[in-house]
Amino acid sequence: MTPHAGTLEIVGAALFALAVIHTFSTGYFERLAHTRTAHSGVWHLLGEVETVFGFWAFVLLIFMALAYGWGHASAYLDSRHFVEPIFVFVIMVIAASKPIMQLASDCVRSAGRLLPARPTVAGYFLSLSFVPLLGSLITEPAAMTLAALMLRDRVFATNASNRLKYATLGVLFVNVSIGGVLTNFAAPPILMVAAKWEWTSGFMLATFGAKAALAVLINALVLTLLFRRELSERAESPAQTMEARVPAAFVAVNLAILAGVVFTNHLPEAFVGLLLLFLGLAEAYRRHHNRLLLREGLMVAFFLAGLVVLGGQQRWWLQDVLSRLDESSLFYGAAALTAITDNAALTYLGSLIEGVSDEYKYSLVAGAVAGGGLTVIANAPNPAGFAILKDHFKDQAINPFGLFLAAMPPTLVGILCFRGYKGAVSEIVDWDLWAQWFASLDRSFLFLLILPFVVAAVGLWAEFSRREDTRPDSE
Repeated sequence: MTPHAGTLEIVGAALFALAVIHTFSTGYFERLAHTRTAHSGVWHLLGEVETVFGFWAFVLLIFMALAYGWGHASAYLDSRHFVEPIFVFVIMVIAASKPIMQLASDCVRSAGRLLPARPTVAGYFLSLSFVPLLGSLITEPAAMTLAALMLRDRVFATNASNRLKYATLGVLFVNVSIGGVLTNFAAPPILMVAAKWEWTSGFMLATFGAKAALAVLINALVLTLLFRRELSERAESPAQTMEARVPAAFVAVNLAILAGVVFTNHLPEAFVGLLLLFLGLAEAYRRHHNRLLLREGLMVAFFLAGLVVLGGQQRWWLQDVLSRLDESSLFYGAAALTAITDNAALTYLGSLIEGVSDEYKYSLVAGAVAGGGLTVIANAPNPAGFAILKDHFKDQAINPFGLFLAAMPPTLVGILCFRGYKGAVSEIVDWDLWAQWFASLDRSFLFLLILPFVVAAVGLWAEFSRREDTRPDSE
């Protein structure tokens, strides 16, 4: 039975919409930080994408406490599950450590020697293909962390063009979302439904495996070919410095800790204990570690925790929408909905609907996975990549609309690979089908769906206008 909307649910949906608008407006707050220096700290805080959902989650909790009492707000917090934010923090810190990065870099370098391309180009291709597919074993957050760090050193820290940076970011986000579906434990949207629907890793490999691998390889190969000249000229392989290598035994110990975290991904008591063991070893053997990504990991966890708090108030309209879509409309609707909500929350809400067909299950998950790279909130690992790479963009900020545009082509490739097997590919341009889908939507939901794109378009127009105003007159 679909939940009804009360005052709290409506306020929660309104705050969620404001958070989405805020996500697309962080550049405005960053400009305020430079022009209104009296309160630059506050503007910088509001300009950090990782703080957006946490900030509005606090607003929701304050409203709950004032309107219904602190007991109600506390009970609501107790009803939320924060395992995923904690897990992403833990896996991000461990996967980004020097021993794990050394092992991953060695694997990519060895595989690159087998490819008929220059080492810089081969390494770029493998960072966008092999590493995201590896996410099916080490989990998507770990794959995102490893790939983002490799690409940061190979591309983003060099004199690469903005086109290359945004195109790389779009393919990275999409490929990580798609590349983790070869098993039933690595991708957050799969975890939400695997137990209830009895989806084993064998089922995932047989049903999604070939299509996911094909989409990942096509996206990485096309992008590598398009930018191969710039990659050869500007991108660099990680420098072979005189820095001492981590001993193999210590790498093995850290790899065992990482494997233990992946194996216990549902047990926070276990993987947090393993994190403490890792931190103890890192303190004891500082010479084998660089700076740990503790701050970045905590910011990402804060973002995801805020999404969990705000997302709990969206069930009343999301589940209603999902329950009224047919199998074909559901696939495209799920892909579109991921732009404004986490795809794991989407598949979880869909799993609450009883008596659905196998086609419904496939369409919901495939659509949610295909659209997981469109925005920073679309997939849980995205904020990790965002936090690692954002400092290498202009003004240390990633334009959300630029990310959306860059992620659209690889998203369409994912849609073609997943949908081409289950239905006619021509339905993507069947305008009657799209018209029927939009006609079936509630006006309130349609407003929430369109709102971020309108805000992004206005923000892009404002950015272009600002650049025109500040551009020096050419003689």
